[in-house]
Amino acid sequence: MAVSVEAAAIRHLALIGNFLPRQCGLATFTTDVYTAVRDRFPDVQVDVYAMDDHVGRYDYPDAVVGTIPEQDLSAYLDTARTIEASGAQAIWIQHEYGIYGGPAGEHILALLDRTTLPVIVTLHTVLEKPSADERRVLEGLLRRAAKIIVMAERGRDILQRVYGANLRQVVMIPHGVPDRALVDPATVKDRFGWQGRQVVLTFGLLAPNKGIETMIAALPAAVERHPDLLYVVLGATHPNLVAHEGEKYRDRLKALAAQHGVADNVQFIDAFVEHDELIGYLEAADIYATPYTNPAQITSGTLSYAVGIGKPVVSTPYVHATEILADGHGVLVDFGDVAAFAREIDSLLSNDRDRHRLAARAYARGRTMIWPRLAEATMRETEAAVAGRPRRIAKPAPGLKALAPDFAAVERMSDSTGMLQHSIYSVPDRRHGYCIDDNARALMLVSAIADMDAVARDKWTTIYASFVQYAWNPDKRRFRNFMNFDRTWCEDEGSEDSNGRTLWALGVTARDARDPKHRDWASAMFDTTGSIAFDLGSPRAQSFAMLGAAAMLQAKPGHELSRSILQRFPDMHLQLLEETRRPEWQWFEIVLAYDNARLPEALIRAGQALDRRDLIECALSTLDWICARQTSPEGRFRAVGTESFNRPAYSPPLQFDQQPLEAQATVDACIAAYEATGDTRWVQEAERAYGWFIGLNDLDLPLASPADGGCFDGLMPTGLNRNQGAESILALQLANCAISGLSQRPVSVAGTSRVVA
Repeated sequence: MAVSVEAAAIRHLALIGNFLPRQCGLATFTTDVYTAVRDRFPDVQVDVYAMDDHVGRYDYPDAVVGTIPEQDLSAYLDTARTIEASGAQAIWIQHEYGIYGGPAGEHILALLDRTTLPVIVTLHTVLEKPSADERRVLEGLLRRAAKIIVMAERGRDILQRVYGANLRQVVMIPHGVPDRALVDPATVKDRFGWQGRQVVLTFGLLAPNKGIETMIAALPAAVERHPDLLYVVLGATHPNLVAHEGEKYRDRLKALAAQHGVADNVQFIDAFVEHDELIGYLEAADIYATPYTNPAQITSGTLSYAVGIGKPVVSTPYVHATEILADGHGVLVDFGDVAAFAREIDSLLSNDRDRHRLAARAYARGRTMIWPRLAEATMRETEAAVAGRPRRIAKPAPGLKALAPDFAAVERMSDSTGMLQHSIYSVPDRRHGYCIDDNARALMLVSAIADMDAVARDKWTTIYASFVQYAWNPDKRRFRNFMNFDRTWCEDEGSEDSNGRTLWALGVTARDARDPKHRDWASAMFDTTGSIAFDLGSPRAQSFAMLGAAAMLQAKPGHELSRSILQRFPDMHLQLLEETRRPEWQWFEIVLAYDNARLPEALIRAGQALDRRDLIECALSTLDWICARQTSPEGRFRAVGTESFNRPAYSPPLQFDQQPLEAQATVDACIAAYEATGDTRWVQEAERAYGWFIGLNDLDLPLASPADGGCFDGLMPTGLNRNQGAESILALQLANCAISGLSQRPVSVAGTSRVVA
């Protein structure tokens, strides 16, 4: 009788794995656990998300609310968002190598990185000697999972010994089995035409690791003593084997039986049988045999079923068999020991009393493994995981206090060549080398920090300027972007964005560098390279070039090249806006991407330089629109997440992963809007975006590291991306400079969010 959960916190689960009618053991298991939970706890909603190896092939039941094409990474991310929005309280994953996409199935980690829910993982394989990819994926699951379920004690041991798992995280729950009465095989054999035969059964998808060759080789000796013996090999050939060689393996086994003279004693049933039909086959067998060849096999659902039905089992001593058949609950023989299989099968078929006693002992053990027990144990662990989930308590919004610009983390990421791109936590990762994007930003920063030591400023300005200068490829008339750690270039020309950003840095340096020698260098470099702006087709790259040209005009009023750049692009952007805008979509593109606020910022600067009010008005309206899209329901800044990139046209932005670049761009654009209008509302918008760095964000987590000037790489559903790459550090420090400079201006801003220097 179904029983509701007593005072349970769980009402809604998401279940991920293969599912019937897909033909594999994991699909059968996932379907069985779904049925077990629904039968035992009818008040619990279980949403199944089925892994799909052939899209459109399977006619899934209503239990399957979504499918995940195994190689489509975006489908994993979409599923994570769907589960988050569904109201599910936890995610239960059935993990097996080979069913998830990416190296060793790493795509499943991408799904888990996009959800905040507690995760329970049932491991169907625990490898003692994993490959590098297999280890990485399993260790990723261990880091993310609240509970790890194994189906054999040996699995616990391997997880601790090989992977360093915390045993408090790991629980052993045996493979489930159906709750059926113990049946005399003779009463059901006529259903399969086996009356009068002594039947030994092996079940499962046919593949070389099942050891069928050993059993066929053992048959002549057993048949000599029991001429009516019938060895039944039940199961379709493994789909992967069929795809590779068709039915050649099955044909080889049939030929082997003929070679040993036992063709009449072997029956191959090429079928993927459903649950009830499988139970019938098991009930009709006198002995169940698992001659598997893999000693490390942690789980065998077929062995569990056989024990649950009460079958005498003869098996090789793989891990699951040694545990489930221990203490006289079955018979173990060595791997590949043909004589031992023949001897033990003969012994059981020759002694009805011993065979019946062994069947009764197996059946008794099976009662401890029935599906309701598995459902109960898993729900207990799930409730514990949900109860142990940290609760985020929103903090009251404090008054903002700008961090002082700090060059320490930038210096930590830099050497005599320039600034390295990436880090692992706070340690520079030299494998990824350098890029001109970061060195261009760093060049702007050394001019922006007001109280930097003059000697240090001269040193680092020269280093970053030297990188930019060396990146120029006169043959291609483009800046290169990516450089290896050994100072070799990865390309002859960089992206449009990197070229536009470099022009921006040159213009700012020509205007803001503290030493005339650096201003002179930047001006000359801009004159040499600035005409590449006219070849840029990307709106963002054009905006970067416009920002550089506007700065250059401030440095050198009347600078014709800069004026030409500023006159070229604004009307193109107005035309883009006219073509893409809708009542609900006031933006230059049909999608939202990165550095969005730079587009209106560039129009503001162009409008100021060209004395065109229409550009400023357009920029203010689009900036107002993007700021609204970057506002959470609580009124905090919410950066457009990287998951939003390449979304369908006119799709609203997604929440994660939020990155520092967006907050910095918004700070700068809003300050530009304030300078153009004098409207203090834009100061408040700049402060709101800046607050994201210091914890006024969706997770109440500061990304800035005030002690050393560092900044974490992003805000993810599960917390911080704790790496501190160049882009993130520079975004924080440039925002620090902008906000600190703003706070020194003689302006009174109403409200509790006033920035104090």
